[in-house]
Amino acid sequence: MTAEASPRIETEWLTLPDMVELTGESLGRVKRYLDESNIVGTRRNDVFVVPSVFFVDSAPLSSLRGTIIVLQDAGFSDDEVIDWLLSTEESMGRTPIEALTAGHKSEVRRIARTLA
Repeated sequence: MTAEASPRIETEWLTLPDMVELTGESLGRVKRYLDESNIVGTRRNDVFVVPSVFFVDSAPLSSLRGTIIVLQDAGFSDDEVIDWLLSTEESMGRTPIEALTAGHKSEVRRIARTLA
């Protein structure tokens, strides 16, 4: 995907300590969120970070896990998963993460399944 392909949503990036503070969970539990595909992250400037929009009410967005798994099954890397979730999807007219946050997980996953 090229950077100019579609606009991306702006987000803050959370480090592991930021996520521990946000969620009130232990570092081990935050790492399990990653291991269990509840969230995905990337390295920016040599620091592992996760988009803050992946969290709602101090917890990982519940509909995110299944969507991440669909995209990973389609062969997406974690960086590609993040790029897709944060970039405007023309068929929806918004970013997939915005659609998930609004409760439209079926629509997002239907489109994600076509990307394989």
